[in-house]
Amino acid sequence: MPRTSTSASSEAETFRAALGAWYRANGRHGLPWRLTRDPYAVLVSEVMLQQTQVERVIPHYEAWLARWPTFAALAGVLPAEVIRAWRGLGYNRRALNLHRLARDVVENHAGELPRAPVVLLGLPGVGSYTASAVRCFARAERVVVTDTNIARVIARSRLGVATRRDVSAESLGEAAGALLPATDVRDHNLALMDLGAVVCRARNPDCEACPLRGRCSWKTAGSPAARAPAGPAPKFETTARFARGRIIDALREAPADIDELAAILPGLHSERTGIYLAALEKDGLVSHDAAGTWALA
Repeated sequence: MPRTSTSASSEAETFRAALGAWYRANGRHGLPWRLTRDPYAVLVSEVMLQQTQVERVIPHYEAWLARWPTFAALAGVLPAEVIRAWRGLGYNRRALNLHRLARDVVENHAGELPRAPVVLLGLPGVGSYTASAVRCFARAERVVVTDTNIARVIARSRLGVATRRDVSAESLGEAAGALLPATDVRDHNLALMDLGAVVCRARNPDCEACPLRGRCSWKTAGSPAARAPAGPAPKFETTARFARGRIIDALREAPADIDELAAILPGLHSERTGIYLAALEKDGLVSHDAAGTWALA
């Protein structure tokens, strides 16, 4: 017998009740960015948390807000200062985008993060996830938030697949949207996020400790393997990201010429120093003078 809208609603309520009880007892309520509704502070945390572990972010986040507590404070410094402060977080372009965003907000939006989604998405470095996260976590708007952890929980519990790669973004969004409560959406999304981070992990999920184990489609189906397993990741030391990071770290200490920068790079990276510098300059992270000395932007 097909499910009726009433039965689907009842199932969603049962799902949310189990998830909410687990979150109240086990959620990561003390994370510093969860203790504020300030859009600037929430945005900073979301940018820092992109592909970076929570434990690494916490001290950087607290130091950043102590130094630059508002969009105006951040907009008033040079890009080089921001890049230096980003040390240890990786993906330095994020720092530059955050600085550009702060200037845009101060110059064009009177220092207040705009509310209109289309305007928010037009700010430097703001994609669909970051926009929805700020709208939900800072402003409690009723929107779907699908970071990696939330997407995994939805893919498994509702769609019966191992990873988000096994379903379309549209299917994932529809499944997550069907679960949204009428109120307390912020806690609902945070609960899904924590469940994915702590219990429904990518590897070795702790299904016995999961509050959704009795209604998880993936578990019921026998926990099938991913249909589209991820390929082997290259060693970090072989990537352009590694070399670019080494160059930025060196320039955080002092300006240098191309030969000095090539000397700190191993193997084939050394031969590609000029290529890396050109790419970093295009991104606005570094610049050079007429004498060929490179420095942070």
